[in-house]
Amino acid sequence: MLGIGAGSRSTMPVGPPTVSGPTTTGGFGDGVKRRSQIQMSPAETQSLLSEARTMTMCTFNHDGTIHAVAMWYGFLGDDIAIETKAKSQKAVNLRRDPRITCLVESGEGYNELRGVELVGWAELIEEPARLWEIGVSVFERHVAPYNEGQHRSQVEAMLHNRVGVRVHANRIVTWDHRKLGAPPAGRAQ
Repeated sequence: MLGIGAGSRSTMPVGPPTVSGPTTTGGFGDGVKRRSQIQMSPAETQSLLSEARTMTMCTFNHDGTIHAVAMWYGFLGDDIAIETKAKSQKAVNLRRDPRITCLVESGEGYNELRGVELVGWAELIEEPARLWEIGVSVFERHVAPYNEGQHRSQVEAMLHNRVGVRVHANRIVTWDHRKLGAPPAGRAQ
């Protein structure tokens, strides 16, 4: 139970969390660092960013809490970019504090997990030509190849009262657990 609702009390545990897992040799929890083994190359990173469609985008609320939302994204040059309502919570947050973290991930089982975390700062884009470029990129990745005669009005409607957000990554963290060569694990029921 999440403890959400009127009159609910938080039931957060007191003290540090405990983590347990298989303790077999070569498995999770064996104390061996595998960071360099699971890191993705720049080409692998770009491949995941190109094939994925949704990312989790995190900004800071006024009170320091995290605002995390799932977003469709496109590209502006080589950078990830999104379009959002100009008065959305994420846009308000980024005007106040441009720090941003984005996560693109895939995989269901532990041995399938892949991800790219982008940590950096956001550039808000209101310039029509650059906003249009973001809109067309998002449209092409999620709807259809852009055709000026067929789709211009759809992209115009999509960008009404919107701003663009370009992610400038200062740090990129990647992982691909498929590189561990572990056999597929059974799913928890």
